[in-house]
Amino acid sequence: MTTRDTEEPPPGATAVGGRAGARRWRALAVCLVAGFMTLLDVSIVNVALPTVRSGLHMSDSGLQWVLSGYALAFGLVLVPAGRLGDARSRRAVFLTGLALFTAASALAGAAQNQEWLVLARLFQGAAGGVLVPQVSGFIQTLFQGPDRGRAFGALGAVIGLSTAVGPLLGGLLIHLAGARDGWRWVFLVNLPIGLAALPVAYRLLPPPPPARERVGHRDFDPVGVLLLGAGTVALLLPFVQEQQWHGARRWLLLPLAAALLVAFVAWERVYGRRREPLVSMALFGVRSYAAGVLLSLVYFAGFTAIFFIFTLYLQAGLHYAALTAGLAITPFAVGSGVAAAVGGRLVSRMGRGLVVFGLVLVLLGLLASALAVQLWSGPRVGWTTALPLLVAGAGSGLVISPNQTLTLQQVPLARAGSAGGVLQTAQRVGSAVGIAVVGSVFFAHAAGPRPDWAHAFQLGVTVAAGLVLVALLIALADVRAGVRARVQAGGSGAGRRASARRRTGGGAGPRAR
Repeated sequence: MTTRDTEEPPPGATAVGGRAGARRWRALAVCLVAGFMTLLDVSIVNVALPTVRSGLHMSDSGLQWVLSGYALAFGLVLVPAGRLGDARSRRAVFLTGLALFTAASALAGAAQNQEWLVLARLFQGAAGGVLVPQVSGFIQTLFQGPDRGRAFGALGAVIGLSTAVGPLLGGLLIHLAGARDGWRWVFLVNLPIGLAALPVAYRLLPPPPPARERVGHRDFDPVGVLLLGAGTVALLLPFVQEQQWHGARRWLLLPLAAALLVAFVAWERVYGRRREPLVSMALFGVRSYAAGVLLSLVYFAGFTAIFFIFTLYLQAGLHYAALTAGLAITPFAVGSGVAAAVGGRLVSRMGRGLVVFGLVLVLLGLLASALAVQLWSGPRVGWTTALPLLVAGAGSGLVISPNQTLTLQQVPLARAGSAGGVLQTAQRVGSAVGIAVVGSVFFAHAAGPRPDWAHAFQLGVTVAAGLVLVALLIALADVRAGVRARVQAGGSGAGRRASARRRTGGGAGPRAR
């Protein structure tokens, strides 16, 4: 994989100033608005569940599928959609995903019963999964050098803000629209945004390059799609249904998932010898990509679970209103948004060390949150956790966007969509696993006639902090490997220069003379 493969800009993307430069940033803004909608719908529904239950008389299983069905469908299509954008037209796939997501939001907001809403959420999740990998693909295509870091910084801010501000926005909509039908506006709010973004996206996003410049534009690897899809479903189902499927038999799906994913890797290696595979296994030979995907998997397991248990603690344990619970999480959103923008500017100079620093801040913020609840678990706990959550949010902003930049920086432009899809899939799998693991610890101590909500939250945060610690160890290992690689490259470079001097009679000292 050469520098030319990864950094050569496509025609029309080389200008950094003037009208062309401004157009790129406007195109990025459209991508980020659409991406924000899809990621927001992962977390905004949490605070709406009580009103959804009463409005549609939903069962516990139905509510679980409203949450997990979206995540499952979202993760299922990320990689195939990314590959489709690479092979055909990233703009066409983006516009299709945006149109379908807007339509699915309208269907969800108009739901008249449990089955309708669950199907609409599955549809909505799949549409979001079609759209999201195109965003990272466009960033790879439109930006190079420091500008790419800033663009990924903006994307990281969107990821952090959408996850953290979801409960606040959901609570505000329910407060304004009323408890009876306020939950519908959690979905319907996407309609005006989506309808406004469609024509702007069509005008600003670049058209696809000629077919001869697209890698494997006729290759779609249907066997790979089926193996990866089946493996992803088998892997996610036991976790997303953890609260509804009782007994140990559900975990039998994990060995099946492992077998399917091993078969997928083997098939991709064989298929890749003749045609362009769904996921090129050569990507995982690049240290920065492999380390970044693994770090995302583990970090999102700890990061996403915090909002899940904190919202439950505030609403179920302390009887916070939906809006008040959302406000309590706002410090994390503020810290994450500001730090992500700063991190995008610093990542080209600091590299993976910036991610290490961010993970340390997240770890300190989470542990301080647990301590704050230990010292004061009364009704004003939202105030005592504000500063720790601000610190954790700032750290998260220095993790997500810099890690995305570093993970994708050596990916060939022709594979930007599928590589971004794999990274997003790792984030979704991590989120599902983290919510299941941390949630099971939380529910184990929040159940019973006299639940100890504060203690349950503290234990859940401790488990989440443990996952962040694992992510920190991965980042440190990558930093160490990078230093070792630079030392070896420097040594071999010095050896080559000395050899060249000897061949030409150059150099210093008596032997040279």
